[in-house]
Amino acid sequence: MGKKSLIKQEDVSNILNTCYEAAQKGIGKVSPPIEQFAEDYLCKSKTPEAAAKSMLNNQITKCATSGFLTGFGGLITLPITIPANVGSVLYVQMRMVACTAYMAGYDLNADQVQTFVYACLAGVSVNEVVKKAGVKVGQKIATNAINKIPGKALTKINQKIGFRFITKFGEKGIVNLGKMIPVVGAVINGSFDYVETKVIADRAYKMFFEGDYSAGDTEQNDVDFDEETVIMSNADSSLAPNR
Repeated sequence: MGKKSLIKQEDVSNILNTCYEAAQKGIGKVSPPIEQFAEDYLCKSKTPEAAAKSMLNNQITKCATSGFLTGFGGLITLPITIPANVGSVLYVQMRMVACTAYMAGYDLNADQVQTFVYACLAGVSVNEVVKKAGVKVGQKIATNAINKIPGKALTKINQKIGFRFITKFGEKGIVNLGKMIPVVGAVINGSFDYVETKVIADRAYKMFFEGDYSAGDTEQNDVDFDEETVIMSNADSSLAPNR
């Protein structure tokens, strides 16, 4: 029996970071930078909310059709080898969530926002850390509160995200590469898992436009922190820039 290829949590982090950067910058002649992608919808809609809903609905429809992902195959250079269809799935869904955050006025260059995009993809609730950072859950964020969540707290969130990504099919932080990232969608016979894509789209809108950071997580898996971990920073930078 041949030796199975395995992936560790640090590999998941590298894959997510690579796809996030690609989503921001775009892929030449295939996918525009995230700002251009978002602005195309924003300029055609009366409100950011309407633009986001239009974008999400279009992405769900496109992702459900066979052949949509073929243009992405081989164009994303990931830090480790995973099936091309899996990388394409992750890239497209990463772009969809990041675009939603951008439309809601979030700074995609902020570490906190990047972590929340990952949490949205993985279905990890971060309600508790948001509350302890002084943010009122259930309201769209227009303050600098989340930007004050310190790196130590982000590290704990990212650890939970990585664990969630790789434990559906594996044990102790490793999975077979061919079964990587089941939670963000699956390609069966060349087409997207429509249901999972829609779940992620709904999750993205609720998180970034409605301030629901539970991510639809029905399990008792909210990332929790003691009061000392979530220490408010003295930085006074805005998470959601004015439009």
